[in-house]
Amino acid sequence: MTQARLTDLSAVKDGVIKPGYTPADHGNGIVHLGLGAFHRAHQAVYTDDALAASGGDWRIIGVSLRSTTSADQLNPQNGLYTVLERSSAGTKPRVLGSISGVLAGPAALPQVIEALTAEGTKIVSLTVTEKAYGIRRDTGEADTSHPAVAHDLENPDAPTGVLGLIVKALRIRRDAGLPAFTVLCCDNLAENGAHLRSGTLDFAKRIDPNLAEWIAANVTFPSTMVDRITPASTAQTLEDAQAATGFSDLAAIETEPFSQWVIEDDFTNGRPDWDKGGALFVQDVVPYEMMKLRMLNGAHSMLAYAGNLCGCTYVRDVMDNADLAKLVDRHMRAAAATLPDLEVDIDAYRADLISRFENKSIAHETAQIAQDGTEKLPPRIFAPALDAIAKGQDIDPFAFAAAAWMTFAVEKQNTLQDPRADDIRAALANETTAEGISNALHALSGFVPSDLQGHAPWRAAVAAHLQAMMQQSLPNVVASTARAL
Repeated sequence: MTQARLTDLSAVKDGVIKPGYTPADHGNGIVHLGLGAFHRAHQAVYTDDALAASGGDWRIIGVSLRSTTSADQLNPQNGLYTVLERSSAGTKPRVLGSISGVLAGPAALPQVIEALTAEGTKIVSLTVTEKAYGIRRDTGEADTSHPAVAHDLENPDAPTGVLGLIVKALRIRRDAGLPAFTVLCCDNLAENGAHLRSGTLDFAKRIDPNLAEWIAANVTFPSTMVDRITPASTAQTLEDAQAATGFSDLAAIETEPFSQWVIEDDFTNGRPDWDKGGALFVQDVVPYEMMKLRMLNGAHSMLAYAGNLCGCTYVRDVMDNADLAKLVDRHMRAAAATLPDLEVDIDAYRADLISRFENKSIAHETAQIAQDGTEKLPPRIFAPALDAIAKGQDIDPFAFAAAAWMTFAVEKQNTLQDPRADDIRAALANETTAEGISNALHALSGFVPSDLQGHAPWRAAVAAHLQAMMQQSLPNVVASTARAL
């Protein structure tokens, strides 16, 4: 007999945490672009806490611009879903009600515009991954070579991409005399709010300079730092959610106990009391962002490439390898040394990261983390490397990470998941030596900062590690590198 879908909170089994409010009593105030597992484990949880603590019309309309999977999962369940918080102490199930429904796929774009221009919409938040924005990292301008950006500049009244949708919605709101919404980027981009503001204004200026001026004067783009490890759901996730709730929940997700959200307190038209769920509102997010991008995300990237090539399926497998674990710790220490002064116990933060990576209950795939390297390496590896050079610090951990990515790109080039996979394959086409491969990948347009490209000790360190990785097996390279520490 097929189990009934999760639709009725009153019938959920005891022992499951339920919303501390009646979802239907609260209207929508947030449209979220890029509804995936991370948003459901992070911002939606904070919103659920805020609704329980303070009420308000702050429920979320989720948007998936490409796939209809999230709509197929959540809409039949009235937006309800289970979050399984896994730790060594066990699993804690919770059902959330902060998402009211999902608009998904190209056919839903008219409804997306309607949601974005609704009078009650006060915040448009985003987790669309780094590659979906279509903003040049080097100039902050809209990337006209990005397919969605190019399409939307040609068809501003029928946009399909992030910048086009935001700009069209703001134009409609301006013309209708409606207040602007806040644009809240929650992706792992350096100074993400300022980055998205720059790209949005440039896109708008190309269509309507007066609109760009209105956006600059009326729309805020707070920066944020987000952190919660959320692996992809599995059959076991769904099975455990059903056992906990008594209902079939195709939208169930799992995550770790740790969660962090630091938000620049600069909102155009109000905000939920996310601090009631533990979020931290600050005037400057950048130091916290750097800490997370360099220590957590940078170590994640390094271990993903080196670990995957050593046969480690999950992050927890990497941490079970003493040599790899030693390199992870080395990377975090090197990254920490590049940070500005923070009112944070960095040693305690590093210990927390190690503990999180070791969590046996979280199956976070190295292959998943290894995706989109050309988007991730600039803020995670190259930026701290430049700061290390400026401070006279050791650059070897960052050079090792860059070489591991290059080795991964060479070995996986036919299946590489990266927005610039074609460029990478073209660059590697006629290269067989470590020096040639390093030169070709350093030369990718807009990838490695020019100051790093021209730094001879950096180039020598990367080439030396790459040479070793090409001549030996990765486990042997990892072991010899760890022994030398």
